[in-house]
Amino acid sequence: MAIASASGGGVPAHARTFLGHPLGLFLLFFVEMWERFSYYGMRAILVFYLTKHFLFGEQPAFAVYGAYTALVYITPIIGGYVSDRYLGPRKAVLAGGIFITVGHLLIAAVEAPAGVQGSALNGFYLALAFIIVGTGFLKGNISVLVGKLYPRDDTRRDGAFSIFYMGINTGAFIGPLLIGYLGERMGWSYGFGAAGVGMALGLIVFILLRRDLHEVGEPPVPAALKARTPLGLSVEWVIYVGAFVAVLLAWSLVRNQGAVGTLLIAGSVFTVGYILLTSFRALPKVERHRIFAALFLVALSPLFWALFEQAGSSLNLYTDQSVDRTVLGWEMPASWFQSVNSFFIITLAPLFGLLWTAMGKRGIEPSAPFKFGIGLVLVGAGFFALIMGAPASGLTPAIFVILLYMLHSMGELCFSPIGLSSMTRLSVASMTGLMMGTWFLATAAGNFIAGLIAQATGGEGAGPAQVLEVYGRIGWFSMGVGVVVLVLAPFVTRLMHLDTIGDDAHALAGEAAIGEPAAAGVNTREERKP
Repeated sequence: MAIASASGGGVPAHARTFLGHPLGLFLLFFVEMWERFSYYGMRAILVFYLTKHFLFGEQPAFAVYGAYTALVYITPIIGGYVSDRYLGPRKAVLAGGIFITVGHLLIAAVEAPAGVQGSALNGFYLALAFIIVGTGFLKGNISVLVGKLYPRDDTRRDGAFSIFYMGINTGAFIGPLLIGYLGERMGWSYGFGAAGVGMALGLIVFILLRRDLHEVGEPPVPAALKARTPLGLSVEWVIYVGAFVAVLLAWSLVRNQGAVGTLLIAGSVFTVGYILLTSFRALPKVERHRIFAALFLVALSPLFWALFEQAGSSLNLYTDQSVDRTVLGWEMPASWFQSVNSFFIITLAPLFGLLWTAMGKRGIEPSAPFKFGIGLVLVGAGFFALIMGAPASGLTPAIFVILLYMLHSMGELCFSPIGLSSMTRLSVASMTGLMMGTWFLATAAGNFIAGLIAQATGGEGAGPAQVLEVYGRIGWFSMGVGVVVLVLAPFVTRLMHLDTIGDDAHALAGEAAIGEPAAAGVNTREERKP
């Protein structure tokens, strides 16, 4: 089957295929599946490890969790820039896989007896730093590689991203089940070790079968990458040395929630200020309006993810301490509930895609701002599903936690793919990467705020009543903001000037299947529909 086209790009015509797609797609599917397996599996037991092994209080544990997850969503901005300018996505993915594997295995290797901190705790923070930097290299760039397998005018691009994002959610579903069981029931080192082995499997396959990528994802200027610097090293090795320096910086930041907050505030003010300044100085009225509409959507992102990301922190501990998890006399691990979101994404994403398509054909599909409003209402309503199901005393039936995750997953499908697509549709070509990076920054801010909210649910003498009280407040707030957004949606939609945007020109390939905030890369030039 011919792969290349007159428009250029993609793997060559003689590339091997499977199910009509180049084999490189399934290689990337496998790598991403194991990377998400390791990330979501480790995320499912991270707070448990801090509170049950290192004997942290809930508030310090949530602070570390919030700083870690925020940094995980900041580093892809830097990794995307380094890949665009120097390494190319292929080398970036390889470097990221190595750093992530080292990080997970290091957690298992430095484990000390329960309650012992000291060097073991510092080693744990160092391991998190390796994962943070590795995710920065890998996460965005592997999505870019998928896009580069196909010419811009290839009609299979949407299907390719749908297959790829199934890999994301498959790994996110299996990871908490296996890693959670091993960590909670067999020993923490077994869980973290399994996460490292999973990432190592993906890395080995990537190295052995990278020929199926052909020339896709090579450095933009290979000769420049090999050039010597005043340090006596090539540009490529200076980047790798810089990555180790970044590990040390992340090692310091992951323990300092205040510093991460300051970094996010400074980064947000600078980025949004630059976008606004550029919009007023260089863009015509219509394009400027679209940027304003995009920034409105970006401003809503931290609120949504701050509530949604309670899953790995406060909701995880609530499930462990206050939910009846017994099935046929056997108590399932609390970490298993982290797989429920991925299950609903896998099952509901096709239905939402069909729903939007059917409504679009009838001219009644909601606008992007309206979908955001729906998402905020749903994520708030999810907390009330839990509150209404919680008894005055005793354990909460598990079905109400599952109902919360279902509503949150539905909200995610109204938020994540729509937001990612909107960043590319509304921005001008010269600012697409910057707008996508701003989306990542807003997601990082949401994860940071999630840590602050989680801390409000814990503390000395706090019990499930305080957790539910906080959930009630943030639930009402989110639904209230969601209703306001629904009212404002027509006005924001007018700023988007959809009648002249060329609806198919900038849509993100595979947007209907995206099921997590960082699914797409920062550089989306090769991911967009022609």
